[in-house]
Amino acid sequence: MGDVDLFSMMVPLLAALAFAGAVFAIAYPYFADDRQSKRLESVSGARSSRLSGVAGDLQSSRRKSVADTLKELDDRQKADKKVTLGLRLMRSGSKMTPREFYIASALLGGLFASIAIFIMGMPLSGAVVAAIVGGFGMPRWILNKMISRRQQKFVAQLANAIDVVVRGIKSGLPLNECLQVISRESPEPLAGEFREVVEQQRLGVSIADGLERMCDRMPISEVRFLTIVIGIQQQSGGNLSEALANLSNVLRDRQMLALKVKALSAEAKASAMVLASLPPGVMTMVYLSSPDYIMPLFTTTIGHFMVAGGATWMMAGVLIMKKMINFKF
Repeated sequence: MGDVDLFSMMVPLLAALAFAGAVFAIAYPYFADDRQSKRLESVSGARSSRLSGVAGDLQSSRRKSVADTLKELDDRQKADKKVTLGLRLMRSGSKMTPREFYIASALLGGLFASIAIFIMGMPLSGAVVAAIVGGFGMPRWILNKMISRRQQKFVAQLANAIDVVVRGIKSGLPLNECLQVISRESPEPLAGEFREVVEQQRLGVSIADGLERMCDRMPISEVRFLTIVIGIQQQSGGNLSEALANLSNVLRDRQMLALKVKALSAEAKASAMVLASLPPGVMTMVYLSSPDYIMPLFTTTIGHFMVAGGATWMMAGVLIMKKMINFKF
């Protein structure tokens, strides 16, 4: 009897520890990013104060123009941090409206709940968890994958498109004609994004503003680099073909670095995938081989606490491994 009371006291304690570990694993990356952003702001502030002390020099004025442009883009990005579902669907290249996305999410949640109840024989609590995973987790995970895949395709094609612009400018074509060539000849999604810029230019929007709007639809650093280069050239002048050629070389170097990082971290990612898939895989095999042995986890209160604690610690471990194998460069 004493052992039962001790076990019943330990279950809430373990659940609390699991919840605290999950909160720490979720919140730590944001705190780390906040400290990093504060360090970057202090460095940029010191650099801007040093640049403001030099006046009358052409080089200092160009640097000030670059700093002002970067600050303006950074302020605009911070002001637009709230990303709506419609913008995320636009970034993914999907023609689906937010209403259709919500309907599809609700249908997928109902499908997951039906599978949990009628096929796997789970209780109502398990069906609710399955409905949440199917209605909220799975659609957004698929949407994020679509956005990431589209951005990767865009980055892989951007350096070649910039080379087209460089050759066109050297041959005497204006910048808007070079962008039209990209919108006609390049593959998707590059052609669609630049086609949007060209159409906005026909309506009276400048090229720099059109590229800044493209940054909202394609929020990646490579597009910001292109926007900064063209915006600064239009404000302060300079050799645009040379600047874009240097940008093309930088983008290719970044791609080579990304491939090198991917190759060096492939073993760690494979190990993380094996460790993350091992507990649910073993649980599924045990359920298929002897369901009576594992069903107390889903039918008793203590089993529910153990499943919740295990899932919480599993999520914390996955987030920590993801933080360890994702490199920012």
